[in-house]
Amino acid sequence: MCPFTHDAPDGATLAVRIHPGARKNAVTGIHDNALKISLTSPPIDGRANQALIDFLSDRLRLPKARIALLSGQTSRSKLLRITGKSAADIQAALDPTILS
Repeated sequence: MCPFTHDAPDGATLAVRIHPGARKNAVTGIHDNALKISLTSPPIDGRANQALIDFLSDRLRLPKARIALLSGQTSRSKLLRITGKSAADIQAALDPTILS
């Protein structure tokens, strides 16, 4: 069982822990049952949240409209709703233990 993503009706939820202001955008591991993602954007005026959605949209090959931030707007720990992908699909695309 994957600790950071769970199936939900019409998609899945994804728990992330972001590191804003990093050198590059990347999946960097797992932290506290959440996927750790480094982002170059600073945590100012929601720019890191938008960068997270942009990053996930690209990695999951989904329109940005299918990714919604459910909680954690001002926190490093966030919960997202991904419509149109299963937990297994998300894990395959993002799991740091299987990324090369």
